[in-house]
Formats: sequence, C-alpha cells, structure tokens
Amino acid sequence: MTISTHVLDTSIGRPAAGIEIRLSALDAGGSWGERDRARTDDNGRVANLGAGESSGRAYCLSFDVGTYFHERGVDSFYSLINVEFVITDPDAHYHVPLLVSPYGYSTYRGS
Repeated sequence: MTISTHVLDTSIGRPAAGIEIRLSALDAGGSWGERDRARTDDNGRVANLGAGESSGRAYCLSFDVGTYFHERGVDSFYSLINVEFVITDPDAHYHVPLLVSPYGYSTYRGS
C-alpha cells in the first residue's frame, strides 16, 4: 500500500508548496497515532506517506493550511484540514488530493 497527495491552491491556480502534512492511523484502542510527516514539494506533491503501513483501518491526512496562508499574508478560515479515509486493499495505491482556498476546500480519491 502507498499513499500520496497533492495540494492545489485554487485561489491562485497553482500548486501549494511547503504545506506540512501528517499521516495518522487509528489504532485498535480508538486513538490516533502519527505514522509519517512530510511537506509538499514545489509542485504541491508528496509522493509516498506511510510506507509499510497495513490496510484495514482508518487513516487521516492533516494539512496545515493555516501556516501556508499566514506565510503568504492571506487570511484563512481554516487552520488545519483533516481528511479521514479507510484503507481496504493492501496492494492498492491511495492518492488523496486537496483543492484549497482560504474559505473552502474539496478532496477526492484520485488515481
């Protein structure tokens, strides 16, 4: 299983570089534990998060968009965007893009 993401800033029509992203997994006791951390590259991408993780449980990608917008001098309604999803196929690639602006966001399962 592999997990990747990319972030596009729809307010400027460009990739969002430098966003810190944390991958967490839900453990059997119902607590979230951080598994990996990365920053988006100049193209707004992170190619591989959570290498070696197992499937069959819930995961969360946390995007620190508040710092991203603050560093650009832009007010934002959001500080942290959490995207929770379930991994069911250990052989699959999971791509979870985020389209973000200061006052809205959208996500989907990509390919």
